[in-house]
Amino acid sequence: MANSPQSKKRARQNERRFQINKARRSRIRTFLRKVEEAIESGDKDAAATALRQVQPELMRGVTKGVMHKKTASRKMSRLSSRVKAIG
Repeated sequence: MANSPQSKKRARQNERRFQINKARRSRIRTFLRKVEEAIESGDKDAAATALRQVQPELMRGVTKGVMHKKTASRKMSRLSSRVKAIG
């Protein structure tokens, strides 16, 4: 348990930051799920549109420190290859 004023403030800041990052992760996952659903339905136009929408969200997650840059790049690469494979 936090005892000093500094550690109490740090605990408050950590909780606030956790809530913000949780919302960002949830938003990114929602966009990723939209791409997955479009791929599974076989709709190439919808998948391509969803892919274009998810890219800035992923990169925003990187700049905000929610995920690692290479993780976002890997997700983008795998999704784009799956969208491209829809025939």
